[in-house]
Amino acid sequence: MGNSINRRNFLRLSLLGSGGLLVGLQFAGCESKGSEMPVNVDELDFTAFNAYIEMAKTGHVIIYSPNPEIGQGIKTAMPMIVAEELDVPWEMVTVKQAPLSNDFNRQVAGGSQSIRQNFPTLRNAGATVKLMLMTAAAQQWKVDVSECIAEDAIIKNSKGDQLKYADVLEAASKLEIPEEAPLKKSKDFKLIGQPILNVDIDDIITGKPIFGIDYKEEGMKYASVIIPPFGAELDSFDAAEALKMNGIEQVISFDNKVGIIGKNTWSVFKAKDAVKVKWKNIKSDQDTKIIDQKMDKALLGKGEKIVSTGQYSKAIKSAYKVISKTFSSPYLPHATLEPLCFFADVKENSARLIGPTQVPRNSAKTVAEDLGIPEENITVEMTRMGGGFGRRLSTDFTLESAQISAKIKAPVKLVHKREDDMDSGMFRPKVKYKLTAGMKNNKLHSLEIKEAITQKSGLRPWNANFFPGGTVDHYHTTSEHIETDISTLWWRAPITNFLGFSTGSFLDDVAESLNKDCIEFHQEILDAATGKKLPYAPKRMKAVIDLVKEKSNWGKTDAIQGFACYFSHNTYVAEVCEIEMKDGKAIPTKVVAAVDCGIVINISGAKAQVEGSILDALGHSRNSEISIVKGKVQEQNFDQYALGRMMQTPIVETHFVDTNEAPTGLGEPAYPPAAAAFANAVKKATGKRWTAHPFLG
Repeated sequence: MGNSINRRNFLRLSLLGSGGLLVGLQFAGCESKGSEMPVNVDELDFTAFNAYIEMAKTGHVIIYSPNPEIGQGIKTAMPMIVAEELDVPWEMVTVKQAPLSNDFNRQVAGGSQSIRQNFPTLRNAGATVKLMLMTAAAQQWKVDVSECIAEDAIIKNSKGDQLKYADVLEAASKLEIPEEAPLKKSKDFKLIGQPILNVDIDDIITGKPIFGIDYKEEGMKYASVIIPPFGAELDSFDAAEALKMNGIEQVISFDNKVGIIGKNTWSVFKAKDAVKVKWKNIKSDQDTKIIDQKMDKALLGKGEKIVSTGQYSKAIKSAYKVISKTFSSPYLPHATLEPLCFFADVKENSARLIGPTQVPRNSAKTVAEDLGIPEENITVEMTRMGGGFGRRLSTDFTLESAQISAKIKAPVKLVHKREDDMDSGMFRPKVKYKLTAGMKNNKLHSLEIKEAITQKSGLRPWNANFFPGGTVDHYHTTSEHIETDISTLWWRAPITNFLGFSTGSFLDDVAESLNKDCIEFHQEILDAATGKKLPYAPKRMKAVIDLVKEKSNWGKTDAIQGFACYFSHNTYVAEVCEIEMKDGKAIPTKVVAAVDCGIVINISGAKAQVEGSILDALGHSRNSEISIVKGKVQEQNFDQYALGRMMQTPIVETHFVDTNEAPTGLGEPAYPPAAAAFANAVKKATGKRWTAHPFLG
């Protein structure tokens, strides 16, 4: 047997070598129904009703999921919403990824907005088609549509007559599409709120080529790029040795970069090391130690005022007790397990783009503007993504593939090496927060948050007013941007990922200084915020705190517990982290989370998002950082850049508030409080306050 083994064969051999584990194994969507064989929907004739729904006379339904799937589960959750209002059995639904189209709303995977912004549209898409089918049935029966009901793809009238959707499919498709239709009451939901398997699970575990890195076409070229150091410019390059290597066809310069084109990815990766590149204007002052010094200096200044209520300057002077702490976070890469990659086929006046992107519309727009191609002549097909965390919100790698394709006049698949991605920036910004609190009458009386950050879009009124904004009468926030040539980008739970840690840790110290239980203190300050005009509802925050207090047995167990809560992406999260001390080291053993994200669409996917966010936060806060010395990134791959490990993983227990509120974001909100809850437990156990990430660095 050769040394090469693919994902599909690995799974097969692993199962066969496990003592007959394959016996009785069935994959979701392939359940045996007597002797009935699974239907291949690609062989059926479908009728399109709108951009979301196609139906066949067999009763099978295709629902198109419009937004990019990045592991957040919306390729399952969004069609569930459509199917709920359409009233079809889920087992008759096949989900397909939609391409970029003007027929859809915001086709973006970012900001935890996919469900929140599309919920009404998705419901209406299903409800209007159901109304068309019911209308067609009513016309056939010569009764008013109000006398009809539909359930599980069957229409019934008051006389007891019934028709399948398939029976009226043709007639319904000829009707005018209504602008709106009656929607279900949430108490009548049958599919929404249920645990539904990921629609791609069969393809994932059997190794089907569904990711961008899997995509290939006959005759396409392979490419990779050499990216400039921070702020540097391309001077010249020597590709003589690279061009002698097997499989290498061209080495080109474009857009301040060098592109290597060949017959396969391995060849171009090998050839990269043989290309000699000279850069000019290399900035050796791009150094994390120097940036730290600039940040410390900035925190001593006034900064740009973002939000200010009351009279903080006077209030802090009148406080009988003042505490202050500074919290520091490093640069972090996105470190997606699937390397950056994209396919492009650029013609004279058109382009095809295929691959993993969180922003298909921006990808098309960027390519159109750069290459002078009409945007309407650019198609974008989205593959499933092997991680994104904000990195694929940028269009740099998409544009690179198109630029290379245009220059060599051939279809090309671009793949970045891991080291290129780690070395090129697009990091989570480095940030420091200095928090100062004043106490009066045994209460929190005044609070200041000062920010120094390497990204211009740091604290702004919308996020500065998040909790604990509004909990004190005298509240002051400032921000200072630190100029560097190190590129930064949105990163999972932008800004709040570390702001939530800083405020959650600091409020624990404030509670301790007042000799108050941390949870009781939070309830107290939320009472003070009630009735104020804020971007969050203190009542809903109190509800998740009550829930996590109950479910974690707060204060009623021998376990060492830490608490934190936060509001972001319109979602409320409270968490309790339990730890145990082993050989002087703190080990998180359990995290209990209470979440109010409105109506939960897919309970399985929702829990996965909460669990993933918490484990992501604990892993990065304990292990991860990017350090830059004289313009050179020190951590180049996973042997140097540490992520969370299985042995560091606690049990995560998630509880959702039962509510009829509209659904909100869930891909990020559980991240901000997690590290704070952990650090607060450590403080309780050791008396030591962790203020800098990584904790174990």
